[in-house]
Amino acid sequence: MTDYDVIVAGGGLAGTITAQSISHYSNQNLKILVIDRNTEFLPGRKSLAGWVCGDACSKEAVDFMSEKIKVQWTRPEIEHDVKGVMAFSPDNETSIPFDGAGYMLNRVKLPEIQNERCRKAGIEFEFEINLTGLIYDGQQVVGIEGIDNKTKQPFKKTCRIVVDTTGVTSVLRNGLKNSTKVEKRIDRRDLESTGREIMYFEPEQENLKEFDPDYCIIHLDQDIAPGGYGWVFPKADNKVNIGLGVEKSLLDRRNKRLGKKDNVQTLMKEYLERNSVIKNPKLSEDVEDVNNNTGVFQVSVRRQNDCMVSGGYMLIGDSAWMPKPIDAGGIGPAIIAGTIAGKNIVESLEANDASEASLWQYNLDFIKEYGYKTAGLELFRRLVQQMSNEQISYGMKHFLGNLDVESISKGEHPDFSGLGKIGMIIRGAMNKTVAEGLRYTSKENQWLVEHYYDYPKDPSGFEQWSKSLHQRLDESFAKVEAFDK
Repeated sequence: MTDYDVIVAGGGLAGTITAQSISHYSNQNLKILVIDRNTEFLPGRKSLAGWVCGDACSKEAVDFMSEKIKVQWTRPEIEHDVKGVMAFSPDNETSIPFDGAGYMLNRVKLPEIQNERCRKAGIEFEFEINLTGLIYDGQQVVGIEGIDNKTKQPFKKTCRIVVDTTGVTSVLRNGLKNSTKVEKRIDRRDLESTGREIMYFEPEQENLKEFDPDYCIIHLDQDIAPGGYGWVFPKADNKVNIGLGVEKSLLDRRNKRLGKKDNVQTLMKEYLERNSVIKNPKLSEDVEDVNNNTGVFQVSVRRQNDCMVSGGYMLIGDSAWMPKPIDAGGIGPAIIAGTIAGKNIVESLEANDASEASLWQYNLDFIKEYGYKTAGLELFRRLVQQMSNEQISYGMKHFLGNLDVESISKGEHPDFSGLGKIGMIIRGAMNKTVAEGLRYTSKENQWLVEHYYDYPKDPSGFEQWSKSLHQRLDESFAKVEAFDK
C-alpha cells in the first residue's frame, strides 16, 4: 500500500499547476502530495533571493490552462497587464513585437493563492523537505526520500508516480537510475546566468525604447548582455522588473574584447544606469517583494529534455529544461506542460499502469502543443549568440518581414528560407554571412520540426530517433559556430 497516488516534488508554479490538473481530471479522487524545500510562508521560491525571473507570462498559456482545467488567474495573482513583448536591436533602430498579450505576475501572491486552491481540492503539502533521491522497486520509481529540515529526521514517502518539478539542476533527475533515455545533466553552454531587481523609480522622461508601461522590453546587445538580453518589464507605471541574462563563455569573450572584468552584478548596475527613464530607482519594499526584490540565478536555454518520462517518473517545467530557448521564458511552457501532464497521469493510473510506456503519451502531447518548435529555436539562439551587434542590427532591419514577425510572435523560428530569392542587395561580407546563417537555420528548422512531429509513438523507437536528432544538431551547431569565423 503506497502513501500517495502521486507525489509532486517541487511546490512552484509547475508543481501546483500539475497537482491541480491531476485533481481536475481525476475528479479529486486521487491522493496527491506536493513537497517543497521552502517554508510554508514562501512556497515555490527558486532561491534564497526569491523567484529571480522576469515574472512575465503569455495570456495564451494562461487561457490554455483555464480552458482545460478551469484554473482562473485574476488579481492579485496578476499584477499588471501587457500588450506583448518588444525586442529592440542593438542600435535601437528596429523593434520586433512578439508573444502577444500577457501578464506580469505577483510571484508571492500567486503561490499563496495557488496553494489555497490546492488545499481546497484535497491536495496535501509538506514544506521544508530537502529531497535527496528517488525510491525504486526494480525499474520502477515508487517514492522519494530526503531530510525533513524541521525535525532533521529522514523523510520517506511512497507513491505510484513521482512528478519532478524541482528545477533546472534537479537532484532527482541527475541521479535517475531507471532510464537511459532521460538526459541527466545539462550542458554548461545551455545555461544562462540571470540577474534582476524589482524597483520603484521616478519617471524622468518618456522613452518607449527604455520603459513602456504597456510592453515588456527586450534589448539585444552583445556588450550589455552577451549571449542573452536585457529586459525592462513593467509592473506599474513607476515599478519595474529589470534584469539581464548572459552566457558565460560569451561574457568572457566580451570582457576580453573590451578589456573588462564584468560579471552579472556589474552588468546589471551598468544596464540600470544607462536607462534614461528609470531615475532614482529604489528596491521595492512592498510586502510581497521583500524576499523577492533582487537576486542572481541560472536558467536553461535549450530544447526540452529529449525524453521526459521513465517508469513512475515525469519531468515538468525547469526540471525538463522547458524555458523557451530564444528568451528563456519558462512560465508559459510550465503551465502548458503541467496542464497536459495531469490528464496523462490520471489515464495511466486509471489503467493501473505507471510504466515508461504508459506515461509516454506525455512526451507526444507536449511536443504537439509546444515542444515541436524548441530545437529550431535553440539553433536560432546559437546563431544570434555568434553575431556581432552590427550583424544583429542589420539582420533585424533588413531580413525580418511581416511573415517572419508573425512566426516570432507565435514563439516559432522565423522563415528565412527565401532570402536568396527576394532580390535583396546584400552589401559586404558581414551581411552576406548574416543572410547565409539565417537561411541555414531556417532550413534546419524545417527538418527539426518534422523530426519532432515524428517523435516515436512508444519507447522502442526512441534510440534511433534520438541518434538522428543529435547527429543533425551536432552538425548544425558546428556549422552555426563557424559562421563568424
